[in-house]
Order: sequence, then C-alpha cells, then structure tokens
Amino acid sequence: MVKKAWKVIPRPVLETVLHNHAQHHRVPQPLILHGPRGVGKTTLVIERLLPEWNKGPHITGYVDLAQSIKDHHPDHNSSYPWSSWSNCPPPTLTNLRTQLEQCLESMAEKAVRRGTISSQQIFATMNKWHGLSTALRRIIESNKSSSNAISNKLSSSVLWDRALFSLSARWNAAEIDGVLGLGNKGKAVSVEEATYFREAVVGLRLAKEVIKVQQGWRANAVAHLNRSGGYSRSLANSATDWPCLLLELLSQAAEIGFFQPKLVINNIDVLRRAILTDDSMVCASMYHDSLLWRIIALGVNERCLPIVLVTSDRSDLQISYCPICLSYYSYQAFLDFGFPDIFISRESLTFGWTPQEAKLHMVTDYFSHSEFAVVVEVLGPNPRHLFELYALKQSNHYQKVMEDSGSTFEDIIDAYLSYLQITVVNPAMDIALKILQKFAVDARSGRIPEDRLRFGASWRHPPPIDNPTKRSEWAKLQLIDFVQSFVNAEFGLNYLADCSLEILEDPSAVALVEAELGWFAVCSTGSIFHSPHISGYSEVSCEMACPGEDADELPTVVLVLLAPNYSWPLLSPSAATKGL
Repeated sequence: MVKKAWKVIPRPVLETVLHNHAQHHRVPQPLILHGPRGVGKTTLVIERLLPEWNKGPHITGYVDLAQSIKDHHPDHNSSYPWSSWSNCPPPTLTNLRTQLEQCLESMAEKAVRRGTISSQQIFATMNKWHGLSTALRRIIESNKSSSNAISNKLSSSVLWDRALFSLSARWNAAEIDGVLGLGNKGKAVSVEEATYFREAVVGLRLAKEVIKVQQGWRANAVAHLNRSGGYSRSLANSATDWPCLLLELLSQAAEIGFFQPKLVINNIDVLRRAILTDDSMVCASMYHDSLLWRIIALGVNERCLPIVLVTSDRSDLQISYCPICLSYYSYQAFLDFGFPDIFISRESLTFGWTPQEAKLHMVTDYFSHSEFAVVVEVLGPNPRHLFELYALKQSNHYQKVMEDSGSTFEDIIDAYLSYLQITVVNPAMDIALKILQKFAVDARSGRIPEDRLRFGASWRHPPPIDNPTKRSEWAKLQLIDFVQSFVNAEFGLNYLADCSLEILEDPSAVALVEAELGWFAVCSTGSIFHSPHISGYSEVSCEMACPGEDADELPTVVLVLLAPNYSWPLLSPSAATKGL
C-alpha cells in the first residue's frame, strides 16, 4: 500500500456549530467544547478552524495551556497523554498566565494597528473598575526627569495624560514603531495617525503598569491568603485584572466586517491544577474561577468576544465522596457559576461516529477491508487508535514483523495493545488502587458517613484495622469484583431506568473514572451509545447507561484494558476473546 499522509477528517456538524458561534463579533456567553481524549478536538481547531478564523476581519488568539508540559506535548516531540492531564506534572501558574497575557496583548496590538483601540478608550475602561489617581502619581514620580510636585487636585484624566507623556519619554520611539509596524515598507500613515497609534500603544503599557502597581499593594494580603488557605474575591480578581481588561477592550473594539477578534483556550482544565512557585499570586483554582467569572460577567452585561474553551476533562471532581461522578465542565461548572445556561456547552456526543462512518474515511486509503475489520472488532473506530495504528504500520518495525513468514496484521494489534497496557493501563491501575485504599483509610477514620457503610456490598466493609497489606488486597478484590460485574452486565446498565443510582456510590466506579480507566474503556471502543439524558455524567456512567441490547456491539477486548492486576501476562485480542 502506498504511504499516504494522514488527513484531517471534517466534522460538519461540529464545525457548523463553532462557525456559527465565531461569526458573531460579540456573544453573551463562552462556549465550552469538551469531549473524549484522542478524537481530534485540537486537530480540528488548529487545522480546520484557525485558518478560517484568521482571514479578513477575523483575528483569533490561540492558547494551549498544556504546551509547557514538555513530556506530553507534540511541540516538544512527545505525544498527548491517553489519561488525564491531572496525571501529568502540572505546569506553573506563572507560565500559564504569561501565555494567556502574551496572546491577548498581541491581539490588542493588532486592534491598535487597525485603529479600534485608543488611549482614551483604555483610560475610560480602566476608570470604570480601578481607582487610578494614586497609581498614576506613583508612575509619574518614578520618572526621575519629573522634579515638580504633583497637585492633589488634578483629575484622573489629567494624571493619565501626564503619565502617558512620562512613559513615552522612557520608551524608545523605534520600539513603539516596531510594535505598530510603522517602519515597514508599504505602511505609510499620516503624522496624526502615527501619533494616535503611538499613544494607544503607550496607553496599553501604562495600563499594565497601573495594574502592576496596584497588585504590589496587595502582595502581603495575597501571601497571607496563600498561607491561610482562605478565599478572597477581590484578591482573586486582582490577579486577573490585566487579561480581563484586555478582553474587555477587544470586545469593545469588535466591529462586524472590520475587526472580529476571537479567543480559543485549549486544555483549560490544566489551569485549575497549575502549581504556585511563590506567593506572588493566588492559587490556580482561584485564578481559574476568577477568570471564568469575569468572562461570564462581561458576556452577560456587555457582550464579549467569542471565546471557546476546549477541554478533555471528564472525571476529576470528587468532593466529600459525592455519590455521582461528574465532568467538571459538563455539569459541575454550571453549579459553581450559578446558572445552567451560563455556558454554551458542546458535548463529546458530537464526535461520535459509527464503524460504518469510519470505514468511509479509512478504507482503502489507510487500511484494507480485512485490517479495518480487525481494528473495529478489537479497538473500535476511535480516531486516535486509527492514527496510531496507521503510524505503526508505516514504521520499520511493522515491515520487520511482516517479513516474518508467520506474522499477520493481528501481531501489530497485539503490539499496540501491549503498548497501551504498559503505558496507560498499568499506571492508571496503580492510581485506582490508591484511590480505593484512601477510601478504606477515610472509612476507618470516620470521614465516610456511617449510613454508607451500614450493610450491603463488600465495598461497604473495608478492613477495620490499619494494615496496608490488608487494604491493598481489599482494594484489588473490589476492582476485580466491579469489573466482573460490569462484564456480566454486558457493559449495558441503565441505572436511571432501573433506579440503581447506588452503583455510583461504589468507590471502584469512582476510582476507575478518576484514574481515567473508565473513560479509556469508552474511548477505546469508540462507543456512541450515550443516553441523551445523562450526557453530563462521567464516561463510565455513560457507558453503564447504554441500552443493554446495544452492549453486544462493544468489543470484549475491553477486559484487557480494565485488567485489575497487571502482573498477568500481556494479553492478545484472541486470548481476551477466549477468556470470555
């Protein structure tokens, strides 16, 4: 077969939804695009949407908050993780904030070059939310060339003009012209226009200086907040003053047919888990919540530029052993921010495709009919599986294996399954076991309500003694029991129709979901049997909620990917099938 470059598969329905959202110059709410890992969300945005969203009047900023995770990002010659970003070393909040601010600053400079942001507009916007007089005096006095005392009777607008003049004197004129591109050939403007543009650029820098001065005043309060672990909305908002000011300026500058800015933040869930390296900022979760709160407020009150938040977060929320495991951005975020329609949410259902649909794109360009039949039977039509298998087919390893007289395409599948088990399943099973052992510890220390442990299934009776060996054995037995029950149900359990919500109290279900194994089972099968009334629940819950008659279509090799004790020998598709 001739080697062909992998093509980006169009997603007409999803692309239409996103295009419709992005064509507006201002919108009342952000759009959250969340779906399973490995189905092509990032590829869709980068390859299909961004080129169109940067033509003509459209300007789109793109921020990938996972870019700084070097061991798991293509920009550093690595591949995206199969499991959650929460299982990867978290980046620093400082790096993520710098990424976001640099992107927004670049967009604001483009707005200045088009004449849609002026110095007076920056002043008027800042003056709505900030007391400027004291900070402007500090900035003016910091200029050594200014020796005269500043009167206390001067208005904020006069102080703003003086600070502009002071800052312009300190900033090299050539540097300002470089930002504006005034020195480029073919960029001829009048003296009045050049002055207008330069003043706007200096106004942006002055606004940043003002916010920096005001944040300095709160430094001790922020450090105390981090030490005490409290919450302060005013301190959280001070950390997001600069990016939110830029968002407001860009939203005001938006004009149909002339300047239509947009912002795409990929892997927004990484922001919630970032780490602090010092006490100069509030914690990451507070920064994340403040940023979203203010984006929502801007959209509701004044309309905001189109913002798309992309995430694969599906199962990280578990507060006080809540009996229902939910995706944060598909459900819990709506509760945190107070209103179910506060986001426009597009679920993973949009990404689902059947084996027949996948066959149209894959056969015969990438796989033969027989090869594709094996892939669908074993792994399902998940795009990432198909891409990685095709890459494996093109490798020298595949050629060596096929030269062996007894080798077949199934041997490539075996090698791929072994790779998944070693790199994905085994580490995730360790995490699941630790979660179950923590449940046992919490139950013994009284942190689990007694009503949950009164009677019933074996998981309600964790070891009563503080013995790590007993806890480990108990955790393994719970996982084995849960997986076997899941298999006996033929991967089809509608817990809502059967009034069986107590299954979601089982810590094994929680552990598998939080360790991303529950999602991996669905992702590897490419299942699209999601009941619409539970689309906000976690992937394992969605999988359990699929109709029983549809469960036969799920490949039995999922047992390999849920093996609770990976000290067993690596299993092949044929071995897994025989075991059933």
